[in-house]
Amino acid sequence: MEFTRLQEITKEIKQNIEKVIVGKSKVIELVLTSLLANGHILLEDVPGTGKTVLAKSLAKSIDADFKRIQFTPDLLPSDITGLNYYNQKQGEFTFRSGPVFTNILLADEINRATPRTQSSLLECMEEKQITIDGQTHILEKPFLVIATQNPVETAGTFPLPEAQLDRFLMQIGMGFPEFFDEVTILNRFIHANPLEELHAVCSGKNLLIMQEMIKSVYIHPSLMEYIISVVHKTRTHKNIALGVSPRGSLAFLRAVQAYAAIRGLEYVTPELIQDIAPYVLAHRLILRTGFQKGAVSGDLIHDVLSDVPVPTEDFTRR
Repeated sequence: MEFTRLQEITKEIKQNIEKVIVGKSKVIELVLTSLLANGHILLEDVPGTGKTVLAKSLAKSIDADFKRIQFTPDLLPSDITGLNYYNQKQGEFTFRSGPVFTNILLADEINRATPRTQSSLLECMEEKQITIDGQTHILEKPFLVIATQNPVETAGTFPLPEAQLDRFLMQIGMGFPEFFDEVTILNRFIHANPLEELHAVCSGKNLLIMQEMIKSVYIHPSLMEYIISVVHKTRTHKNIALGVSPRGSLAFLRAVQAYAAIRGLEYVTPELIQDIAPYVLAHRLILRTGFQKGAVSGDLIHDVLSDVPVPTEDFTRR
């Protein structure tokens, strides 16, 4: 596959999603960036802003298996991963796979499940496998978790632990639509639901090829050092108790490569790094205060970026 073909396919996916989601071009770009970087996505915003619809639109745009789990306090880990049960007809234990055995998994309202149930996703998100009763089951590629959560409502919810947050490549907020965008939404949905009419524009096989291709996006050695300088700055900032981990550094690298590809570039620039940094890094921070983490973390990342010198090189030169 040529690099221009990768750009064409991602553009087709974006246009397909925009048949349903109105006025969220940047959000869709970020979601596609996570998709190409083979990273999981956490969509966080108030109810009714289109988190679940966006996840479904992405899933329908790709010819791959899709399953949804509605997280509730009574959900058990085995409801997600599957379990071994005794088959009386065969006289032996048989494995029944859970909904996690899919390509795109929508974990809707993930923070409504108990920590025990949330932790059942840790292994599959990081290692793309599930271990049940001592037996390891490898998940089929591609595998992507799109989780949604409501940051406002706290009754009956269980905040995601830091280990789980660190496994999400990006945390993205939807935000309310602009005035005329919301008018367009009403006109678009007044007679039918455009989500039901979406068709796949990318195969799972092509997605795997594109995920490998973005690794060839060139990043200048000075920009590699710039990325690590930003990460190290989060570890020494006076308002941050615990900064970005090495897993976060690797996620940051892969995200900027994918983001450059989405923007039609075969090389990374400092502007792309600065643009995507809050979405990749903010949710990985542990603050000293602990209050209003989302907003404060984003501001701290901007502070960190302003403190780190920006390289000035010919970033296209290999």
